[in-house]
Amino acid sequence: MKHHFSVFLFPAILLLLHCTQTLSQSPTAAPAKAPAAASAPPPAATSSAQASPPVMVPVQVSKGPVNVIKILQKAGGFAVFIRLIKSTQEDIQVFSQLNDSRDGVTIFAPTDGAFSAIIKSGVLNSLSDHQKIELVQFHIIPKVLTTANFQTVSNPITTLAGSGSRFALNVITTENMVNVTSGLTNTSVSAIVYTDSQLAVYQVDKVLLPLDIFAPKALAPAPAPPKPKKDNGADTPMVPKDISGAVSCVMLNTMLISGVIIVAAAFHL
Repeated sequence: MKHHFSVFLFPAILLLLHCTQTLSQSPTAAPAKAPAAASAPPPAATSSAQASPPVMVPVQVSKGPVNVIKILQKAGGFAVFIRLIKSTQEDIQVFSQLNDSRDGVTIFAPTDGAFSAIIKSGVLNSLSDHQKIELVQFHIIPKVLTTANFQTVSNPITTLAGSGSRFALNVITTENMVNVTSGLTNTSVSAIVYTDSQLAVYQVDKVLLPLDIFAPKALAPAPAPPKPKKDNGADTPMVPKDISGAVSCVMLNTMLISGVIIVAAAFHL
């Protein structure tokens, strides 16, 4: 009996152990998924200026007006013009125009080589402070002008120095050139130094000389002689008559009478 019981008990124990091991084991892990294909990196951010031609990109409004002096210094070759702008305080005028007006500013900036002629001749140093102010102002237009605007602008152009024949500045465009003339100076724009929606700076290789400063002014006509007064007779001076002959006759008659009286008296005696 014991022998039969042990025979049946042993397989049961084996079955129980097998079930226990099976239950104690964790479920078979699902097969790992294949790694996802690496996604392409996002495209590098590019500015609108790189994506489009510069002429088509709208210029972002800056926090404040640009500094003209720094622009010219960075470009190089405008030391004399910078010195004139500072000494005449026209940089303040340009700053005010850029800050207070929506019209902007255009500057024709002569190079140092452009000033060499009037420096060597002593003309620049002979100018008064007021004339130096006018000279700098003659290179500044109180309106931003692109190269396209030069084709339609009305001549003569008004500058900060004023307008009229004495401050006439004309711009004439050809196929590939922008010519600038003042009546005494004829030059062309040789480079674009800086341009945005408010400011345009163009390089010129000659100083623009306004007629009002460098051309001899016509002399004022001499005053006309006073008109003679009308002769009404009231103010005509009396011309004394020559009475010397009458006086001589009276004296002669007096002498004759005296002589007759003397002769008569002598005979009477």
